[in-house]
Amino acid sequence: MPLALAGCNEALSVVAPAGPAAAAIATLWWVMLAGAALICLLVAGLLWGAFRSRPVADGADGARGERVWIHGLGLAFPFAVLAALLFYGLWVGERLMPRAGSDVVSVSAVAQRWIWSFGYDDAEGRVTQGVLHIPAGRPVDVAITTRDVIHSFWVPRLAGKLDAIPGHVNVLRLEADRPGVYAGLSAEYSGAGYAGHHFEVHAHDAAGWSAFLRGERP
Repeated sequence: MPLALAGCNEALSVVAPAGPAAAAIATLWWVMLAGAALICLLVAGLLWGAFRSRPVADGADGARGERVWIHGLGLAFPFAVLAALLFYGLWVGERLMPRAGSDVVSVSAVAQRWIWSFGYDDAEGRVTQGVLHIPAGRPVDVAITTRDVIHSFWVPRLAGKLDAIPGHVNVLRLEADRPGVYAGLSAEYSGAGYAGHHFEVHAHDAAGWSAFLRGERP
């Protein structure tokens, strides 16, 4: 029970979304769980039926019954469920892609063992370490890279995760519905010290964001 309860911490929970991207991912998670549960129940039902079944009758009736069980339930149903999950997942993934917009805020995230450094296009020369500041209620594009090995930028309650790759920049769109502090971490094992490679995202209201850009204490 303590181990099960340890997984209920909302700070890093993908099923406690606090932004539109994270909400889409959480919905996808529940849909995939439901689809997997349907297939699991079908397999369990087929096993139960196999143990309780009587010898298959000879002739046309027996062949027809086998086709129903093997073709209909054993092949068609799982294929239909998996195909639906695949296309839904592709649709959600396309919606999560960054898109241009006049209200998009651009920041950078540079990883190295064992710290994250963040820069801001709207505050040239401003760099923070371990804390990413963003405005609440506005989309934020995070340009992610690394100075050493591969890391992975992840704020579970705001967006999916994206790798930081040496010599390459990946862009992740995230957004916070409301002001608050959101936990982030590197989701790619990168050696001893990895367990402490965490950061925070501070989402500010309009006044707090303006104060941050002016260099004042939010």
